[in-house]
Amino acid sequence: MTTKYFGEPVRRREDARLVVGKGRYLDDIGADAYAAAFVRSPHAHARVVDIDVGPALDVEGLLAVYTYEDLTGPMAEPLPVLIPHPQLTHARTGYPLVRDVARHVGEPIVMVVATDRYVAEDACDRIAITYEELPVVVGVDAAEAARALVHDDVPGNVAARHHQETGDVEAALAASAHTLSFTQYVERSASMPMEGKGVHARWDDADSSLRVYSSTQASTSVRAAIAAKLELSLEKVEVVAPDVGGGFGVKIVHPWPEELLVPMAARLLGHPVKWVEDRREHFVSSAHERQQRQEITVGYDDDGRITALDVHVWHDNGAYTPYGIIVPINTATQLLGPYGIPVYRARVDSVYTNTVVVTPYRGAGRPQGCFAMERTMDRIAQERGLDRAEVRLRNLIQPDQFPYDWGLTFQDGRPLVYDSGDYPAMMAKLLALVDWAGFPARRAEAEARGRLLGIGVAPYVEGTGPGPYEGAHVQVLGSGKVLVSTGLTSQGQGHETVFAQLVASELGVPMEDVEVTTGDTRRFGYAVGTFASRAAVVSGNAVALAARGVKEKALRIAADVLEASPEDLEIADGLVGVRGTPGATIPLRTVAVLSNPLRYAFDEAARQATQFAGTSDDSKPPVAPGDAPGLEHTDYYSPVRSTFASGAHAAVVEIDPLTWEIEVVRYAVVHDCGTVVNPMIVEGQVHGGVAQGVGGALYERMAYDRDGQLLNASFMDFLMPYASEVPPVDIDHQSTPSPLNALGIKGAGEAGVIPGSAAIASAIEDAVGRRIAAMPISPSELYDLVRSPDTERVTNSATGVPA
Repeated sequence: MTTKYFGEPVRRREDARLVVGKGRYLDDIGADAYAAAFVRSPHAHARVVDIDVGPALDVEGLLAVYTYEDLTGPMAEPLPVLIPHPQLTHARTGYPLVRDVARHVGEPIVMVVATDRYVAEDACDRIAITYEELPVVVGVDAAEAARALVHDDVPGNVAARHHQETGDVEAALAASAHTLSFTQYVERSASMPMEGKGVHARWDDADSSLRVYSSTQASTSVRAAIAAKLELSLEKVEVVAPDVGGGFGVKIVHPWPEELLVPMAARLLGHPVKWVEDRREHFVSSAHERQQRQEITVGYDDDGRITALDVHVWHDNGAYTPYGIIVPINTATQLLGPYGIPVYRARVDSVYTNTVVVTPYRGAGRPQGCFAMERTMDRIAQERGLDRAEVRLRNLIQPDQFPYDWGLTFQDGRPLVYDSGDYPAMMAKLLALVDWAGFPARRAEAEARGRLLGIGVAPYVEGTGPGPYEGAHVQVLGSGKVLVSTGLTSQGQGHETVFAQLVASELGVPMEDVEVTTGDTRRFGYAVGTFASRAAVVSGNAVALAARGVKEKALRIAADVLEASPEDLEIADGLVGVRGTPGATIPLRTVAVLSNPLRYAFDEAARQATQFAGTSDDSKPPVAPGDAPGLEHTDYYSPVRSTFASGAHAAVVEIDPLTWEIEVVRYAVVHDCGTVVNPMIVEGQVHGGVAQGVGGALYERMAYDRDGQLLNASFMDFLMPYASEVPPVDIDHQSTPSPLNALGIKGAGEAGVIPGSAAIASAIEDAVGRRIAAMPISPSELYDLVRSPDTERVTNSATGVPA
């Protein structure tokens, strides 16, 4: 048996439970709870003139109806702006229930509580609301034109103007040998987890306490929000994230209106209340992301080296800004990728539209930034008649330039400093993996079959592991079991496995003896949340620190029993022993028993720690000064700044020139997340990200009409890739450990999705020889593009031959 699990491809331990249907999700909780349902606005922009609940009152089983008028105290105030920013000058959020004006289809206006969901929905159908429709703003172009305003008190619909720069961009562009300007678009998409949002709340009137279960990525933050809005002491609120069927960012937003209203109703009614989001509700009332218009001007020399880059992004933030401007900040700061660009200016106008709010979706602004940068690289290569890979290689930051300080501020408010990497080696691995040099022969073979073949490449850099902190508690029981608790939540990333690996390796115990609990404020009350590829970096280091604290105490206690110095002891296979002295051991479980001096013996194990067992030193107190009973330790890790992972993707597409169907036939990835705890889980994260990248490039689009109605609010109409649309993924790893944390870890959760649209757009452009300036792209759009006489032709830059 080995207890060295760090770096090993250990199988995910949670899967044995989840894949056979033994998971416990939100809807599995509270079968006896009352059910909530909502009347939501059918209009994108409308004043609520009157609400008539009278017809609903005759519905048998109706228990309560709540409108804005029923909200009091902090509940009647706007929802919080979670991440304020000085450049977010016109932040606006909605109310838990619409106060006067609904600003997107799906905004909740009335909450109904009944004996079951069917009754609640029937009551909702009978509630009559009178609206005064108002002008609607859809899309960044309409928001910029500002012929109508989403918020009357927000001039020009502009929520924020974010601006960062290094150097004199105007002068550098003027001095450049060549310049190029163009505009491109990324369309709106959404997370679409298998499980929508959901909340179950139970009020205990005896001690005025509240327990809430929520399908969330931030249980401790939901707890704080509920306590603040319901005016409860924090210790009177418990929030538990049960098994969560995917998050991808949409569940990091908090509090959603329902996370406040359901607990409020449970408290008022004195009975558990539950709400589970249906799929249409998720489409029209949960968060979206991605939509931007990007105006790019680049200066470069004869060899394709960038001398200046100026980017102006128009970012659609939807009707409100509950999560601040983190997404556009990520675009502005992560756009630079692995390239040493000497002069850079990023300007972002984040604008309001009468559509669902925009908050992080896996990648969180980085896919858009990568699309801007990589399309720029392709344009330079085409203009200069250079190989696309060579242009990228000429612009890369070199290994001896780390740490690389951009002089910019990242989304965590800390300096944008790349900690480590080897981008030339990464690109070399990718080009070999995809056989870049041999591609012309494969193109010719495809042409002989009547198919168009194209190849694209896109590297990226991702800021991961932002703070402010995460913590962990590790405890060894007298049974030998090791309990690990962290406030971080899990939505399928494999935290139970990774954190167990870390603790088993640090403590030298069998991994099957380690039990991990996440997202339960009863077990761990202080945490930040699961987002921004931070779990392994921040929580992983906290877990390791807590385990080391337990190990230090265990060795100290065992040293007294074994009459040895703690420095001479080691732990392996759950035994504490003297190095080089076979048989001189004591089980770690026994050390756990001895760590808690007892007066009473409740079982045979406890007998060893009682006062007449003869195991203590009479010259010392049973519990040393400054010590505490038990073999346990709590610790926190707070990073000084983010780590920066990197990677490079290559896509090969095959296109049928009769149907213009686009098939991704090959996909290659080189990934660098520093020290890898579990390569199998990292590869799983990459595979999942690639699938979402393919979806973002070819399928996923939230299609609004000009009246703000979402036209494809169901899985019948909103396309996502099946397994048949996701190509086999060839993966190679590179490891440049981060010097910023003891484990050398960088994040991996979002990496796979970031370069998808950029690489696939490049490949499609390479195949058809026409400029791709918007993603996603469908076969019908590609047909129109190729047939349009106004579309600019480009060259196949892998060969330099006109298409």
